[in-house]
Amino acid sequence: MVLGTTSGAGKSWLATALCRWYARQGLKVAPFKAQNMSNHARVVAAASGVGEIGSAQYFQALAAHAVPEVRMNPVLLKPEANSGSQVVLLGQASAELTNIPWRDRSETLWPFITESLDALRAENDVVVIEGAGSPAEINLIDRDIVNLRVAQYAQARCLLITDIDRGGAFAHLYGTWSLLAKADQALIHGFVLNKFRGDARLLSPAPEKLLTLTGVPTVATLPYWREHGLPEEDGLFDDRSQPFAQDARTVAIIAYPYASNLDEFEPLKKVPSLRVVWVRHLNQLSALTKNDWLILPGSKQTSADLSWLHEQGLAHAVQTHAQQGGAVLGICGGLQMLGQGIHDPHGVDGAAEGLGLLPLVTEFSKIKTVRHTEVQFASLSGVWAALSKVKCRGYEIHQGRTHSPSGQAHEIIKDLAWQSTSGAVLGLYLHGLFEDPSALTALFRIEVPTLDTVFEGLADALDRHIAPGFLKQLIA
Repeated sequence: MVLGTTSGAGKSWLATALCRWYARQGLKVAPFKAQNMSNHARVVAAASGVGEIGSAQYFQALAAHAVPEVRMNPVLLKPEANSGSQVVLLGQASAELTNIPWRDRSETLWPFITESLDALRAENDVVVIEGAGSPAEINLIDRDIVNLRVAQYAQARCLLITDIDRGGAFAHLYGTWSLLAKADQALIHGFVLNKFRGDARLLSPAPEKLLTLTGVPTVATLPYWREHGLPEEDGLFDDRSQPFAQDARTVAIIAYPYASNLDEFEPLKKVPSLRVVWVRHLNQLSALTKNDWLILPGSKQTSADLSWLHEQGLAHAVQTHAQQGGAVLGICGGLQMLGQGIHDPHGVDGAAEGLGLLPLVTEFSKIKTVRHTEVQFASLSGVWAALSKVKCRGYEIHQGRTHSPSGQAHEIIKDLAWQSTSGAVLGLYLHGLFEDPSALTALFRIEVPTLDTVFEGLADALDRHIAPGFLKQLIA
């Protein structure tokens, strides 16, 4: 099990690397995270057909050469407001659980968590479990169903990882360990320092002193590695870390408060001719030219994010860019924003006036669409013409139906994608466009490294930086 001293310490990265490392030893491996909180989800196998899990466990399953499925992340919380989240249990959204105060949910959810974990342990040689946040959140310990309770239930052999780039790493490790009960301390088998810059020999004698204080060895010092290629769990990344050509096209992705599935844009970072930036303020668009792209990604609260666009002055900027012939792409919630309006007769999300860039109307329904999708684009014009007749695969996660009441919208894929008459604006419900090699090749005439190449690189990093023989000892 991988625990962390903080959020962002590197738990998902390390768990993914472990999944591939153990799979390379010829073992049958599966990932597990009891409860994840994220609006970045993937469509996977479920007893009912398909369901949702957090993106991190989806990638971990692929790293393990396993088929992603809902038992790998039995509880997914999808934030819908500052103080509320939709509860997805075994892949299916549950209105009943969503309405239960979070402190009262844990005992209801725990049997589903243990049943899923038991099944995965019975079916696999190794299960790599990921914790959430920190296991030493003593204000939450009585309702914990993702960290120490899981570790104790499985008697997992745990690694505790910390981000040394933030400073105070040894205090984080010692403080976290010291706040654990004796029985939980006994489960910690190794400390991992992540995101280290410089000569690791300069860390001495801190690891030795930490060993004296805790009895736990520091088993790895992982270097600061921006270009590992694994999508960040929250989907965001620092564009300043990207090398790009001077004449690179800017792809500006609007990062509204409830943006979702941002990890699907990770492949764009690997296109040398692009500069990918996250936009939160109007001044970030001041240098945008007609040749640059604007992307409105998915949203867990479309109406709220649309209001935010207006408040920030970004709505007018998007409209102006499109009117001047600049490329605009809306995906899922972004597509809904591009239309004329959003109706909400069932109180799902909220009604709103759209940006009016496509002659479309969306109506929210109680039924949520969750499915894998394989499509072929019809003929497109303008900047999107390269996608004409291209076949690609992706997925849908949306709670709304969109149509063109006037019949004026150019429907590229039935009920899934539409283009403006000018050719500049494209809206689609399909997630994963930029993860499909066919689409990337058509749009940019290049091939980017595959996910499998990324996973191999992560496992290679463990071979280089973790104490020899330690990972095999963990499962002995």
